[in-house]
Amino acid sequence: MPLHPLSADPDPLPGAQVAAQRWSDLAFVHWRADPAAVAPLLPPGTEPDLFDGSTWVGLIAFRLQRASLGPLPPFPLFGDFTEINVRLYARDASGRRGVVFRSLEAGSLPAVLAAQALFGLPYRWARAAQRRTADGWEYASARLPRGPRTRLRIAVEPGEADDPLSTFLTARWGLFEQRLGATRWLPNSHERWRLQPARLVSLRDELVQAAGLPGIVDGPPESVLFSPGVTTRFGVGARL
Repeated sequence: MPLHPLSADPDPLPGAQVAAQRWSDLAFVHWRADPAAVAPLLPPGTEPDLFDGSTWVGLIAFRLQRASLGPLPPFPLFGDFTEINVRLYARDASGRRGVVFRSLEAGSLPAVLAAQALFGLPYRWARAAQRRTADGWEYASARLPRGPRTRLRIAVEPGEADDPLSTFLTARWGLFEQRLGATRWLPNSHERWRLQPARLVSLRDELVQAAGLPGIVDGPPESVLFSPGVTTRFGVGARL
């Protein structure tokens, strides 16, 4: 079946909304990767999605805010924290394209436990934070009680990023997850990304290697982007 075309504008969310959250002040840092090395890390029924002959590994850092479930209002006690995730890009036999999370560091233990129980996602409790710098943003995380760390700093450049690679890496309207022996698809929808080019100032990272991808961050990234954020909604998942 042909691949679904990539579009910076989402389709309407199918079915009921099961969760919503705000993603603010995001850094997207990406490296090329060999599809053969990434394929064993993906859920059954999916394969690496490719751009320019390569698949891609992303280190994504941002502030998660106003998290809510269903029609309920946001949870003030654990709906606001820094998250840093390692993600891959996959497609399935029906042509859907989505992300696959290898790890998600979060600075809220209640949110970690809720996400693991409700969605089966590989969240990890971490001491995670971010701060504004003179020219951009700095993000840091240390998995608790003792585990992989990362410290990432970007400088945000003027202008707008609106090229095919930026669309490939950010216009992802769903995720694949493996849960209870089955691969599931979880759709999401949000407004169009506002993307700016950015520059990696510094990086000390152990998360990508811990996610089963050694050597990826040894070289410079091929894409660094920044976005002020979006509000995203998740729909009902379906088994592949």
